[in-house]
Amino acid sequence: MLPSQALLPAAVFALAALQALASDTFIAAVYEHAVILPDPTEERISPNDALALMNKNMDVLEGAIKEAAQQGAHIIVTPEDGIYGWRFTRESIYPYLEDIPDPVVNWIPCTDPSRFGPAPVQERLSCMARNNSIYVVANVGDKKPCDSSDPSCPGDGRYQYNTDVVFDPQGKLVARYHKYNLFIVESQFNYPKEPEAITFETPFGKFGIFTCFDILFYEPAVVLVSKMQVDTVLFPTAWMNVLPFLTAVEFHSAWAMGMRVNVLAANTHNTSMAMTGSGIYAPAGAKTYSYNMKTEDGHLLIAELDAHPRLSPASPPAVSWNSYALNAETFSQHDHEFIGIIFQDNFTFTELTKPGGNLTLCQKDLCCHLSYQMAEKRDDEVYVLGAFDGLHVIEGQYYLQICTLLKCPSTDLSTCGQPVETAQTEFEMFSLSGTFGTSYVFPEVLYSGVQLAPGEFEVLNDGRLISKKKTTKPVVTVTLFGRWYERD
Repeated sequence: MLPSQALLPAAVFALAALQALASDTFIAAVYEHAVILPDPTEERISPNDALALMNKNMDVLEGAIKEAAQQGAHIIVTPEDGIYGWRFTRESIYPYLEDIPDPVVNWIPCTDPSRFGPAPVQERLSCMARNNSIYVVANVGDKKPCDSSDPSCPGDGRYQYNTDVVFDPQGKLVARYHKYNLFIVESQFNYPKEPEAITFETPFGKFGIFTCFDILFYEPAVVLVSKMQVDTVLFPTAWMNVLPFLTAVEFHSAWAMGMRVNVLAANTHNTSMAMTGSGIYAPAGAKTYSYNMKTEDGHLLIAELDAHPRLSPASPPAVSWNSYALNAETFSQHDHEFIGIIFQDNFTFTELTKPGGNLTLCQKDLCCHLSYQMAEKRDDEVYVLGAFDGLHVIEGQYYLQICTLLKCPSTDLSTCGQPVETAQTEFEMFSLSGTFGTSYVFPEVLYSGVQLAPGEFEVLNDGRLISKKKTTKPVVTVTLFGRWYERD
């Protein structure tokens, strides 16, 4: 028995230990929102009409936030464009914008709403966080006046930014991020003059935030992980799915695995624009995710995550992505190589003509090695091994190195590379590797129906992506998606 004078310190120590243990994990939520859109117009509407539209969307978001909080969530991420939608010109979006201050001002809009002028959207988001004791992440629009003393000032005298905000459980504004890599249709917004690496600390880890198209570029995405050492990335997005490599669920999950961080990805939901796919992803794979092209419903996802994933026993070790491939003997090379196009990029392909075997395929500096065994070689389905090493230049310019085992839409080889969602061929094993020149490689396995394969594959320390199950589900693609940022 402890002496009485030691009881209080012991109790304090025990409480502190319990608190430390509790902070080792946290409950995360993301909400995929079917956004209520404004009528398309090139003219301004009244501020009241703009606020009425935004309040309709915030009514839906508030319901999701309340439900997440009731289920114990500590933080919730809502989508890009989730409050006012899209279809804007620079002029027509103006009534939807608010002046969002730098968080250093120490501001709780819920209790002091007029401190920086009219801010009804920030006030309501702040109150959602405060009333439900939860971190709330939302995407809004920021406006900043400028004048002729600024040579970069737009002609209308203001900057307009696609902006993420974070409010803590007291309703305090703790983070503001201006999207740096705008998508080609976002002409209503300005580029920030410099990329922002925005982080904030919580009792359950260090968080960073960026938006949608940012994830494909070095700044700020890689900077936050590699240099700022965040544990978890908050990712509001309006992601239009592009098969075979860039559907939301496969790429965002792969990015979390490749970067060895948690990713909370909240997508907008609009099937007419192929927007769906949200998830809560850990380095070891998806904790939970949703992909729904059948209905127009929103969807709330909740899962528990390690607060410090790099320290977790479940976290996969660092990978030397080219170690095996650089030292492997060249497998038999097929005589019938051909060119196919994926997302306007010219891939080199070779057909998997046998039910099993070993193949090597090269393009420029990248050689891809594949070992495989099909459960059954079907006459009505064709698979190819593909390689791409080059600069992608369609909706942005970024350098890729890709090795892929890929199903073709038909037995006509000229269709290889075109989108396909379904398959029937199962594999007893596969092993894919490549001579990558970059350490930023993202492993993807996509099953029929755009379904992930959590726990059913792994990446070995030497860079081989291999199957773990004796027989897989029907495979759409097995891919190592490399980003060689230095060559952009």
